[in-house]
Amino acid sequence: MKYEIIKNYKETNFRAVTGVTPTTFQVMLEVVNAAYEETHKKHNGRNRKLSREDMLLMTLEYYKEYRTIECIGASYGLQKANVGKTIKWVEETLIKSGLFSLPGKKKLTQSDIEIEVIVVDTTETPIQRPKNKQKQYYSGKKNDTQ
Repeated sequence: MKYEIIKNYKETNFRAVTGVTPTTFQVMLEVVNAAYEETHKKHNGRNRKLSREDMLLMTLEYYKEYRTIECIGASYGLQKANVGKTIKWVEETLIKSGLFSLPGKKKLTQSDIEIEVIVVDTTETPIQRPKNKQKQYYSGKKNDTQ
């Protein structure tokens, strides 16, 4: 449903929405379609609520916009668990194909930038704490006379 709206966008608009070009999207879609057919060839089962195009689009939205799974589920009409499973399946399928990869944890932590200044917020907020002998004078009720 959502893919039907954006499939005729110009390349710049399509990339602004998905983070990939239409040709890259089509290559990704071919990988997802092949994996889906392989996974579901033995049993017919019930039809999925999302098309494969929307499954891929939902995954790309998750990575591009960094929205929560709850928000994505609300816009696609799915439960949180189903959104998470779909995103994980599409991600694993694309990585297993060998055509696409995500940078590893070591790659993300490596940096050529040297940090010269580190700012640490050390502001303290005072908290009132009861004194040792306060309990014998405090009833727990507010005094209306003051």
